[in-house]
Amino acid sequence: MNEPVKLKINGQSYTAQTGDTVLAVARANDIFIPTLCFLEGLSKQGACRLCLIEVKNIPRLLAACTTRVTEGMEVTTDSPKLNSYRQMILELLFAERNHICAFCVASGRCELQYLAQAMGVTNVRYPYRFPRYKVDASHERFVYDPNRCILCTRCARACGEVEGAHTWAVKGRGIHSAMMTDLNTPWGASETCTSCSKCVQACPTGALAEKGRATGESCRSPDILPRLSKARRNHRR
Repeated sequence: MNEPVKLKINGQSYTAQTGDTVLAVARANDIFIPTLCFLEGLSKQGACRLCLIEVKNIPRLLAACTTRVTEGMEVTTDSPKLNSYRQMILELLFAERNHICAFCVASGRCELQYLAQAMGVTNVRYPYRFPRYKVDASHERFVYDPNRCILCTRCARACGEVEGAHTWAVKGRGIHSAMMTDLNTPWGASETCTSCSKCVQACPTGALAEKGRATGESCRSPDILPRLSKARRNHRR
């Protein structure tokens, strides 16, 4: 049984339930915390670190999406220190891959682009890597461009947890990591892919897209995933 928990966020008092995450409480009260790897309806990874928060008496920064509320917790979600870290993370994401918004199908609908604008990222202080990853256009309907991928793994989680196909996974290490299908089989030759498009809907950038879309024409409905996830849980009961 969930018990009420009282906490403070940015000096204001709130009541939550045992088991709630700081991110869930913040969103329920219209408190902005940036996220990229988080998507409602999918498991929480705490991978992108954009949702870092400060908690009183804890010396390190914590991920709001995976941190559970506790009685008397005092949380800071907006400070010069947090904003500095978040801007740095966004700049590193831009520097690591090729995010050229003027030629991207997701321009105007890209979560990375939106957060950069919201967080005041106007330039990148780090040297660009300019990778030349091969685009996988072998699928009949979709295309994967690893040059635009931020490795949030939302596609893999949507594929495995909502569709149940487990087509997507991560290969490589560090900055050389990339998403792959069926143990590095071309997407079009995948024996597990159901062509459901859930991975495309989950992608926050233009890394996964439907073929035939031009700049800014990406059509996404990420809200379908939490609905499907909830329906699946109810069916199991």
